[in-house]
Amino acid sequence: MIFLLFWALAPAAEPSLSYYKDVEPLLQRHCQQCHREGEAAPMPLVTYKQVRPWARAVKEAVLSRRMPPWHADPAVGHYSNARVMTAAEIAIVRQWVDTGAKEGDARQAPPPRRFADGWQISKPDLVLEMPEEAEVALSGQMEYVHYIVPTNFKEDRWVSEMEVRPGNRAVVHHIGVYLRPKGSQWMSEGKPGEGFQRKSRISGRTPMDELFAQYVTGGQAQILPDGMARLIPAGSDLIFQLHYQPNGKPAKDRSRIGLVFAKTPPVERVHTIGVAEARFVIPPRDPAYEVRALWRIHKPVRLFNVTPHIHLRGKSFECSAALPDQSAVTPLVRVPHWDRNWQITYEFADPLKLPAGTRIHCLAVFDNSANNPVNPNPDVEVRWGDQTTDEMMVAYMDLAFPAEWPLLNLYRREPLPVQ
Repeated sequence: MIFLLFWALAPAAEPSLSYYKDVEPLLQRHCQQCHREGEAAPMPLVTYKQVRPWARAVKEAVLSRRMPPWHADPAVGHYSNARVMTAAEIAIVRQWVDTGAKEGDARQAPPPRRFADGWQISKPDLVLEMPEEAEVALSGQMEYVHYIVPTNFKEDRWVSEMEVRPGNRAVVHHIGVYLRPKGSQWMSEGKPGEGFQRKSRISGRTPMDELFAQYVTGGQAQILPDGMARLIPAGSDLIFQLHYQPNGKPAKDRSRIGLVFAKTPPVERVHTIGVAEARFVIPPRDPAYEVRALWRIHKPVRLFNVTPHIHLRGKSFECSAALPDQSAVTPLVRVPHWDRNWQITYEFADPLKLPAGTRIHCLAVFDNSANNPVNPNPDVEVRWGDQTTDEMMVAYMDLAFPAEWPLLNLYRREPLPVQ
């Protein structure tokens, strides 16, 4: 009787969960986009045999919320591409590992998640690639490599889908593909067909030299909604800017971009702006140096996303939009704990309508102290530059506006009051 009483009062043991029934659906939803063969993650997590040796590491990563990678403050903004596991999902992973990470019955497995082989966009109408393979160093830090690729367009072309595909994901940190219109002097030191590195820290890029498309780890192709497209003016070049991360192995890369042309003239044009401040000097050993940037919207537009960009000394980043009469301030994104390994684009669930006169404010905080574990040298001043050991302060944003507007409508220069 005493035994039965104690047995009845004892807390029930946690039921064991299985990989196929409980855990595999979560990995499909949150992890396999990157954790599969040929993608950027260091190990695939597609089968039980692949996952089991990493079970404790997976549990650690999701409990600490290092994975899936998503750094926006949940109290700010609503994003269509949010990669966030719920508390219930995290509890399933924890419990599965703590009860033995059992395989279970394969008949309970969900159907395998299908990923498109090759292009994620529709079949490209045109593929432009680097004219040669780039040699990637075995180790150390590489300067950005640039390639000028002429489009040879005789007339303006509207593009509705675009995708940048690295030739070697193991060594490509990110790729920016810029549009350089005919007559621009930006990157004039380069020659088509030859890789080159910039000679000066000073960019010289004008607003017309647009960031057209990009690749980042975990990123996706850009497929614009019906009625929207990006413009490539006749005679433009595309400039590939490549950031390589040597991994100790011999490597080459030949990256490319696929374009799908709009079938009908668009109603709205999409253009990327950069809300940036390059005139900063971060003092040595400063643990919280603030850099602010301001952009004024001169015409009514729709804002689709925000991509903050800073480097190793980055500590936090936030952006907001203030209405012309200052009656309301809308937070756009807040990244309280910056991780330069993830250049995430935060896509708004509902594009924001910004009237003319709206001011976009961005604030980046930098930690140049010895307490920053990834700081390469806390004893030096830090300025704007391409290298990871330099710094940047920019938030890229995609705007949409009537297709017939001249682009200069967005860049009308006028004195701005000090805020």
